[in-house]
Amino acid sequence: MIKKRYSSREISLVIGCSIVVICILSFYIWHQTEAISLGYMTSDLEEEVSLLKKDIEKLETIRASLLNLERVEKIAREKLKLRNPEKEQIIFDSLDGKQQ
Repeated sequence: MIKKRYSSREISLVIGCSIVVICILSFYIWHQTEAISLGYMTSDLEEEVSLLKKDIEKLETIRASLLNLERVEKIAREKLKLRNPEKEQIIFDSLDGKQQ
């Protein structure tokens, strides 16, 4: 039986091709891993956005209830002891600059 000896050129070509294939496979696996990781991150961020939107809706509801005119007037009358102005306390200013 005769063994064929491979030349150093053939060996280096096989090693070079193997390295290229390994690099391509490594890049492909890395790319897929990053795509999956980004997918998870996107999902988490979308969930966080929806929670923040719900919080905004709750806060807007609270804000609307706090700015309710009846509530503001009640606080002004009861806690701050404010009352409606008398007629002589009201001053009218004309827009054209003429005095009345």
